[in-house]
Amino acid sequence: MHITETTVPGSYVITPKPHPDERGNFFEGLRADHLEAAIGRPFLPRQINYSTSRRNTLRGIHGVTLPPGQAKYVTCVRGALRDIVVDLRVGSPTFGAYQTQVLDAESGRAVYVPDGVGHGFLTLTDDACICYVLSSVYVPGTQVDINPLDADLALPWGFTEPPLMSHKDATAPSVTEAAAAGLLTSWKEATRDTRSPTTSQPR
Repeated sequence: MHITETTVPGSYVITPKPHPDERGNFFEGLRADHLEAAIGRPFLPRQINYSTSRRNTLRGIHGVTLPPGQAKYVTCVRGALRDIVVDLRVGSPTFGAYQTQVLDAESGRAVYVPDGVGHGFLTLTDDACICYVLSSVYVPGTQVDINPLDADLALPWGFTEPPLMSHKDATAPSVTEAAAAGLLTSWKEATRDTRSPTTSQPR
C-alpha cells in the first residue's frame, strides 16, 4: 500500500494495491506495521464502528478530547463519500488547514486521523457505509463537535443543496467557540508521544 502524508501534519491517505483476477479483486485494507512505520507511533485498534447514510448526508466535524484521545482509520466500505480532516490542534502551524479526499469502496482508499484532528464527511451516494477503526473505546462526555459549516473554517463540502445533518452537528459550536471553551487539544499534547511502535507500551 502507498501511504502519503496530507497537508494536515500527522494525517495520512492510504491507497492499497489491488490484486484483481477473474473472480474479482483483493487488497489489504489495513497493515498496522506499515501504518505505524509512517506515523511513528503504535496504532492498536480498540473499537470498530460503522455508519450508513443516505446521499447528501453531512456528518462532522468530530473529535475526542485528550485524554483519552482517539486516532481513526477511516474507510468507505460501500458507496462513496467526500472526506475532510481539519487541524484543530491549538498552536499547530497548520491550525485550521484541511485535506479533502474522496473515499469509495472500489478503491479501498483510507484516511488516518490522529489525535486532535477533526473529521467529517459528505455522502455522495445512497446507502453509503463508512468504517472507523479506533484507537480507543467510546467514553461518554469526551466527544468534541465543531459545526461543519463554520464560516471561519470554510470547508469545501461541495453540496449543491442543503445537506441532511443531525441537530447536534447543526448546532455545534464554531472552532473559535470550542477553542475559547478549552475543548480543543493543543499541538504540544497531540504530538508529544513520538515513541517507536516497537518499544512503546499501550496507552
